[in-house]
Amino acid sequence: MKPLALTRAGARQRGATIVEFGLIAAVFFTLLLGIAELSRVLFYWNTASEVTRMGARMAVVCDSGAAIIKTRMRGLLPVLKTSNISVAYAPSGCDSDPATARASCQSVTVSVANVSVKTVIPMVPLTISMPPFTTTMTRESMQTSTSGTVCN
Repeated sequence: MKPLALTRAGARQRGATIVEFGLIAAVFFTLLLGIAELSRVLFYWNTASEVTRMGARMAVVCDSGAAIIKTRMRGLLPVLKTSNISVAYAPSGCDSDPATARASCQSVTVSVANVSVKTVIPMVPLTISMPPFTTTMTRESMQTSTSGTVCN
């Protein structure tokens, strides 16, 4: 026969484990979801940086026009809009003559700005703005025109 005092104490502690697990699990899963979401946002940031590098590289090596570069960049990072991407040739206006294309250009600057990433955390809709990314490269295919094939 068990003492009466131990039986009452055990009866009071019966659901404590479930309550403690519920409190700790809520904090743990919130932290886990936050880490996963931050990782996804950082993935977008890294991809935006790489997309600007790829766009600048495509412009200097393949002699691609701005429309082709923007389409390729949007294919790799669908969050981008055409208005978020800027392709600028230096000196200014060197790409305006269709006969010479970009033969007189010396460098290309590709930048991505004003991009926001929306989180998928339930009940906490956050929109995180990415910093602007810019890549400038000097021309490698100087004295060529856009009549050649575009790199794939």
